[in-house]
Amino acid sequence: MKLIVQIPCFNEQDTLQAVLEDIPRTIEGVDTVAVLVIDDGSTDATVAVAEKYGADHVLRLNQNKGLAYAFAQGLSTALGLGAEIIVNTDGDHQYCGEDIPALLAPILRGEADIVVGDRQVRTISHFSPTKKLLQRLGTAVVRWASGTAVADATSGFRALTRDAAQRLMVHSSYTYTLDTIIQAGKKGMTVGSVPVGVNPATRPSRLIRNTPRYVLQSAVTILRIFLMYEALKTFTAISVIPFVASVVLFARYAIFFLSGQGAGHVQSVIVASVLGLLAFQVFLLGLLADLIARNRRIAEELLLQVRKGELERR
Repeated sequence: MKLIVQIPCFNEQDTLQAVLEDIPRTIEGVDTVAVLVIDDGSTDATVAVAEKYGADHVLRLNQNKGLAYAFAQGLSTALGLGAEIIVNTDGDHQYCGEDIPALLAPILRGEADIVVGDRQVRTISHFSPTKKLLQRLGTAVVRWASGTAVADATSGFRALTRDAAQRLMVHSSYTYTLDTIIQAGKKGMTVGSVPVGVNPATRPSRLIRNTPRYVLQSAVTILRIFLMYEALKTFTAISVIPFVASVVLFARYAIFFLSGQGAGHVQSVIVASVLGLLAFQVFLLGLLADLIARNRRIAEELLLQVRKGELERR
């Protein structure tokens, strides 16, 4: 059983040493532990620190592509290196390396495909009340959208089986944490959670520099990935609103017409007709989106087979 711990990094020269030294190299149930550092176009000494303090592999990206891209490239590289389990942690030393065995335990027992570290956000002293509230709300929405019981959806400290890593597609260019959980739930994977510790903050978050922008980006990410899997259900639900309004207006006109007062209420028929047409068009959009989503799933399955074939040839 080979474990690769991947660490996406962008200018983490001051904290990477502590992250590397914190990773256990002997774990019960695991034969080999290797460390992969993904350098996301750093302009400092991140690569030198990685090479000096024990990274087994360093993947260098020519320019800064963002956390989501670095995470996806790390998964692809780790799979190519023969990883049977992949653990993702951050380069800012937010997470405790000693919790990696706990993170792996449900996977080693065959109980989960993905395990997300639960930071128990309410207990983190350096998180502001606003950040704690946003984390809880975001997790609640992701739990609903994914159908999973994940306890901390925005946690980047997570373990994945080889099969789960192959099946996930990172669609967002902003963050991978939310859309991968929704994907996992929609693809029938089992997502577990275990409590993990958090180290004192070493720097301000680079992902949440602007709270309104973070909320908007996260909402767009959740909506986009949810629509990929539930387009027909979503558009049908939306079409119900104008449809019901149309029926009410038609009924209103019918009541006046039967009572001999229909001549003065023709506008109800016009508005009802427009709303009925709108409802029908929205429903048709849902059907079209559902067909596109089904074709995308077929493409994903084909890509999965290609990935597996390439890895086997390697």
